[in-house]
Amino acid sequence: MSETRTVRVELGMRGYDIRIGTGLIAEAGAHLAPLAKGRPIVVVTDATVARLPLSALEHSLGQAGIKHKTVTLPRGEGTKDFAHFARLCEEILALGIERQTLLVALGGGVVGDITGFAAACLLRGLAYVQIPTTLLAQVDSSVGGKVGVNLRAGKNLVGAFHQPKLVLCDLDTLATLPLREFRAGLAEVIKYGIIYDAALFARLERDLPKLLQREAKTLEGIVARCCEIKAEVVGYDEREGGLRAILNFGHTIGHALEAISSYGKYLHGEAISIGQVAAAELSAKVFKLPAADVARIRALFEAAGLPTRVDLTPAQRRKLFSAMRLDKKVSGGEIKFVLAERIGKVRFGQRVPEALIQEVI
Repeated sequence: MSETRTVRVELGMRGYDIRIGTGLIAEAGAHLAPLAKGRPIVVVTDATVARLPLSALEHSLGQAGIKHKTVTLPRGEGTKDFAHFARLCEEILALGIERQTLLVALGGGVVGDITGFAAACLLRGLAYVQIPTTLLAQVDSSVGGKVGVNLRAGKNLVGAFHQPKLVLCDLDTLATLPLREFRAGLAEVIKYGIIYDAALFARLERDLPKLLQREAKTLEGIVARCCEIKAEVVGYDEREGGLRAILNFGHTIGHALEAISSYGKYLHGEAISIGQVAAAELSAKVFKLPAADVARIRALFEAAGLPTRVDLTPAQRRKLFSAMRLDKKVSGGEIKFVLAERIGKVRFGQRVPEALIQEVI
């Protein structure tokens, strides 16, 4: 097997490894064989991925003697809804699965989320593996067990916590990722620096040109560090009863922006880029986050080629606030925010007057 980095998500009996490296899809059969236990598996992918890493995965499964069947979903955030979820479940059931059947999600965050939710629900719980093929999925959505689908009212409002058995982050898949999607993934990477690791943030400021060029060693180190941070946070607070809420920095506004634009105008990373800059500006007003830190945060998102502001009509503003009030983090009827005291340290569950939110949007 190729040399990989392994990050452990410590959750007792539900714990699992995140393996990070190159060539992992080509040797996935060897990684999956102990989980498949000689039974056929089901691979779920999307129409884009089906043309690229799927053949390498299928070849590897064949070499390992693992039989499989494939379900292919349409591409895009619009797929992550109840209609496609129901269709996915029906297609998987039609394959004659049993409770011991392993599901494998091969794709970006949409494929991972909807497959994980199907695994959580079908036959009251199937095992599944994440093989994320986008930067955003590798550093964020594939880790931590949050699975679900969107409603027109808001993002991820229906879902579950269902941990994977294994995550394989094959860095080779990032080489062919469209630039816009790669940049969108950087929004989650930058987030980890803001909420948890000032040294990572400074490293991103220094090494962003190498990262944008997808220089292998730089990419491997950054992906591994992001996975370490998320694993540590999830290991401490699996179901978002406290600390895990810090991972939502910028997401209250970002998710609402995705919802009011019908999950079509902005990629997730683009929406939360805008949301994180707004959260930084709110932090300056509420926690006196230094103006120099706000400027650094805005500058790093801009250098990554991500949007930092949005122009909304009065009607769109009203829709945005309505969407934010449906956010999962609302408590006692109040919208709660994650705000930064400084780069590398944030607080969750913060009340913010609506007038301040209006001011920064």
